[in-house]
Amino acid sequence: MSEPTDTDHRTGGTGNGFGRVLVFGYGIFAVAATARSVVQLATKASEAPLAYSLSALAGVVYCVATWAIAKNRRRLALATVLVELVGVLGVGTWSVLAPGYFPDQTVWSAFGQGYGYLPAALPFIGLGWLLSRPAVSRRQP
Repeated sequence: MSEPTDTDHRTGGTGNGFGRVLVFGYGIFAVAATARSVVQLATKASEAPLAYSLSALAGVVYCVATWAIAKNRRRLALATVLVELVGVLGVGTWSVLAPGYFPDQTVWSAFGQGYGYLPAALPFIGLGWLLSRPAVSRRQP
């Protein structure tokens, strides 16, 4: 593992400060969404296949976002957080307008109501943090 450079500290890398908090927050959602969807799909997939599949998708998105943010993979992190934003807004709207398609909650249904609306706030926080940081070039070994 390489030592953090002065550039990492100046740009607010993920090893300290708010970057560390952001990675932790995404990690919590990665574990929560993935574990919940695995249990739901394994035990009662026929009850709400769309909802549980969307929860699984959310779990994958959170896992990739966590890794990308933690590893300073800026482009992948931006792309993943944008997918998350589209997902939470799309599924949130769909679940409010057509609740019959969602007999059980997903991470993103009703804009993350079951998670205190944090899923609706997280992509905005992630995008704000990612876009406020200057691009850091990686050193070649």
